[in-house]
Parts: sequence; C-alpha cells; structure tokens
Amino acid sequence: MNTFVKTVLIVCFTSALTFTSASGSTAVPEITLTFAAAWTAVQEKNDALLASMAEVEQAEYKQDAAKSLYLPEIDFSASYIYLDDKVELSPDDVLDSMEGGDQVKAIIDALAGGVGLSPEQVNSELTSTIANRDRVSSALNAIWPIYTGGQITAAQNIAAGKLNEAKYNLKLQLINQFENLVRYYFGAVLAQQVHETRKRVEAGLKEHRDHAVLLEKQGQIARVERLQAEASFDKAVVERKKAGRDLDIARVALSRMLKSSELIVPSDTLFISEQLPSIDTFLAKTINTYPGLGVLDSKKEQVAGLVDIEKGKYLPTVALFGSYSLYEEDDLLSELVPDWFMGVGVTFQLLDRSGRSGQLSAARSTMQRLNHLELQAKSDLSVLVEQTYRHAEQAQEEYHGLGSSVKLAEEMVNLRSKAFSQGLSTSLDVVDAEMFLAGVKTQRAVAVYNYIVSLGKILAVSSNQEDFFVFQNSKELEGF
Repeated sequence: MNTFVKTVLIVCFTSALTFTSASGSTAVPEITLTFAAAWTAVQEKNDALLASMAEVEQAEYKQDAAKSLYLPEIDFSASYIYLDDKVELSPDDVLDSMEGGDQVKAIIDALAGGVGLSPEQVNSELTSTIANRDRVSSALNAIWPIYTGGQITAAQNIAAGKLNEAKYNLKLQLINQFENLVRYYFGAVLAQQVHETRKRVEAGLKEHRDHAVLLEKQGQIARVERLQAEASFDKAVVERKKAGRDLDIARVALSRMLKSSELIVPSDTLFISEQLPSIDTFLAKTINTYPGLGVLDSKKEQVAGLVDIEKGKYLPTVALFGSYSLYEEDDLLSELVPDWFMGVGVTFQLLDRSGRSGQLSAARSTMQRLNHLELQAKSDLSVLVEQTYRHAEQAQEEYHGLGSSVKLAEEMVNLRSKAFSQGLSTSLDVVDAEMFLAGVKTQRAVAVYNYIVSLGKILAVSSNQEDFFVFQNSKELEGF
C-alpha cells in the first residue's frame, strides 16, 4: 500500500485538493465511472495520445508530399535588368572579329569614298542596337527528372517508413496509457477498499473503547486497560484519516489523468481470475505484435532507403528541361533568342565532397545496429513477459493463501472481544486482533491490486487490451 501511495503522490498536486473527500475537503461534483468508460475518455482526451495522432497525421502529409517527387517542376520567372549602356554592334566590331577583316574594311572604305562618305559615317549608319539599357523578360521554365538512380523511390520508401513508425509509436502510447489507467483506476479502488477497512477497524475499536469504559466503571478492569483501549481507538482514527487522504489523492490523480473537472469515483471493484492462459500464448503474441518491434522494423525500412539514396549518388541523373518566353523586349536580341526550347540533360558526378562512400558504409552499419537492437528487444520482451506473468501468479497465490488468515483473524477478533468482556484477556489482545485482521485484509487487497496491474501490463504488451475486460467481467470480489 505504501508503494502505491508514493507512486500516486508523484503524479498528483496535493496542494490542489479541492474535491469532496474522505478527509473533508471542499465539495465539488462527483461522477462514478466504469473502467471501460474511463479508457474511452483517455483515448479521447489524453494529450500524449493526441500528440501521437498528430504525429501520424504529419507523417501522412509528408508521405503525400514525397509522391510529388516524380512530377515535373514548373516555375515562372521574371526579371528587370538595367545595363550600364545599350548593346550595339557596328561593322567595325564585326570586321575586327574576323581574320580578313582589315582587307574587307579597306574595300568598304574605298567604296564609301567613291560615293562621298567617310568611313565613320558608314560605320555609324550601319551600327545596330542589339539591346537597350532597360530590359524586361518573363518565362515559364520546367524540369522533369526521369531517372535519378533510384533516389526518388528511396525517398518515398523513407517517408512510408516514417509513417509506419508514427503508427507504431501511437500503439506504444496506447499501451503506456492503458497501463497507467489500470494503475490509477484500480489504485483508487484499492484506496477505497483500504479506507473502508480502516473505518471498520475504527468502528470496532470504538465499540471496544466504550465497552472498556463501562467495565472500568463497574470495576471489572484496571484503568490502564481502559487507557489502552482509548489510545488504540485514537490511533485507529488517525489511520482512518490517513487512509482517507490517500483515497483523496488517488481520486484526484485519476481525475487529472481523465482531464475531468469533476471528481472521478470508480464504480468497478477489484477482481481476480482463477487461472491465467499459458505463458507461451503471451510470449508468442508479444513477439509477433509488440509495436516497439514494429518501430525497429520501420526504422530499418528508412535505413534501407538511405542505403539506396547513397547508392544512387553513384549513378547518373537524367532530366527533361525546357523554357517558354512569355514576354520579351522588341529588339534584335529578342529576335536572336528563340521563344522556346526543350531538351534532355544527363548529370554524372565524378567526384563530390559529401563523402558518399562513408555515408553508404554508415547506413549499412546502422542497419546492422538495428538488427542487433531487434534481437535484444525480443530477448528483453521475453524476460518482461515472463516476469510480469510470474508476478500475476504470485499475486493470485498470495490472495488465495491469505483466505485462511482472514477467517482466523475474524475468529480471533470475536474470541478476544468475548474474552475481554469476561476479564479473560487484556485490551491489548483485542487491539492486536483487530490490527491483525485489518493488516491481512489490506495485504489481500494489495495482492489483488498487484494482480490487476500485472494482468493489465501483460495484456497490453501482447496487444490484448480488450481481453482485460473479459477477465474483469469473469470474476469480481465483493470484499476481503
């Protein structure tokens, strides 16, 4: 019981106890809730689960985005350019670029002189403006990769792997929250059971105290016996109040987990089954379905994509490309440049500085690491299932084994009380009997709680959460 209380205290803000409680806190509305209804509320409201769902949604969008990698890329471009001077081309510029330009220039000068024109006039009159200083242009440009060495397919496989990883993480979060709810919900049930036990002890010791007072007045017992009875009763009151506060904390913790502004009071009771299915059933189901192993598989899928990407860097890239001019200046340069063009290009990287060889080796090493992690995870899961199963069996044995102790304790309380009234036993004997009964009942209740926690854990890790409700409905315990 102490371990349970410490666990609950960690997750609960005790300073915020404003619920109706066994210890007399301020009243707020209460609602009773079954475990099934509480689990539904967790799935709808838990922030960790909602975050995992958002992660899945994000991965789905990224996978859709990766599908677009095979599509062509089309963009619109526009530019304004201001040149330091307009671009002109004169006969002298053309002739100066020719090997026989001087001879041709001499002939032109002679002909120009025959008609009364100077060479400068001829050169000026025949000068053409190629481009003005202000230039505005716009175009549609397209590129379409048709072969990338498998890098596009690899990128899409990586996106698919990330989506699978997000889905498995969501399942892991469901397992985690289910285990948490089992601890919180039935922890509150256990706290209620312990509180009821403490109340019965208090009532029994109060009756014993009253009886002792009467016997002292009649001179049948010594004063110390009456004082012993009063001290035991006062201690029982303290223990009952402590159990009440523990109950408050447990209910607040459950209410916080369910994000409820009302106090959640569990309506289900503790339960225990006569026997568990074979451990081999849980082992096989866990190894085949545990989401943690699925996370490793999805990571291996992503690493395989990285390997393909690194391999693709050694292969050529082939792409179609083209451009269509939407607007151009009305000058000679625009006449010389075609309105549109298209073609195919091949790029083969002979040498790069990204260390593609090392990156490829690193990706392969990562795959080996994941394989080893998977083997270790399967071994750890086997140990976890074995351990949890044994804990559940131990709790069953403890519960059934304490049945005779409960009967003995109840009989001792009756005998000690009758003997005290007849002066054949002391007050301390009666108190010890009451405490023994309370201790055995509490120990038995804790055993059932430990069984439920172990059962919830082993069913969760084997992806059999729904079977928990089957076990719950198969056997219920009305008391201890």
